[in-house]
Amino acid sequence: MDELQNLAAEFGLDPTKFRTRQHLIAALHDRRQMIAGLDRESLMDVVRWGRRPVTATATRELLAQEVARITSMRFGGLSHRGLYVLARMRGCDALPDEPVPFLIRKLKKQESLFEKLNRKRRTIMGSIIESMVGEEAQTEAYKHIPTANEPSPRQAPSAPRSLKREIEDQGIFGGITNRLKKTADTYVNQKLDEIEARIDRKLDEIDRRLGEWRDKEVANRIRILKITLWASVIVAGVSLIYSYLRTYVFGG
Repeated sequence: MDELQNLAAEFGLDPTKFRTRQHLIAALHDRRQMIAGLDRESLMDVVRWGRRPVTATATRELLAQEVARITSMRFGGLSHRGLYVLARMRGCDALPDEPVPFLIRKLKKQESLFEKLNRKRRTIMGSIIESMVGEEAQTEAYKHIPTANEPSPRQAPSAPRSLKREIEDQGIFGGITNRLKKTADTYVNQKLDEIEARIDRKLDEIDRRLGEWRDKEVANRIRILKITLWASVIVAGVSLIYSYLRTYVFGG
């Protein structure tokens, strides 16, 4: 039952709304059927808008799971088809040709008064903390996580959201922890890149020195072979002269 509840939460369902195991399984089946009927490019629009780390070849279910993790209520920059998919994933009874204001109104109705007050409180706290930290907004294009066949540079898939947005969506501790984790990951990746560059330079230097030693060893061996060959020729000549003198000169 715990595994079913975790799986339901990953697909954007509230497990507490289902009384029995059969109801939860039926809801999961309906949710997966609904995801299979969604447009993949629309899901990608929501993922790009929410700046979730996914690969360009991710399946619909993986994209839907990432969409379910997005809790933002600021819909600026989201396309109409992405807004429709987000409304369906959040349980709204939406239609594909429904205007944007109606979709936004339905999404905002999903949030209770208590949740709205908490969000406003987190927004105010996020503004205060962001002004204290003095963070500047970053605008970087969204990037997918590289696949196994692509080069994997050690960098974030996209520019991180502002600290205010992090705190607004995840709370003070969650937003600050997430930002600290991203900053630490960036610092570690930079150091790993520096270490990798140093190792590459050392390997190139070792390879160059090994090449020089190999050339010297080959030259020395060729020289030894030449000396051995000449010594054999000289010994053979001396032996031939000695045999000739012993046979024809000294009458041996």
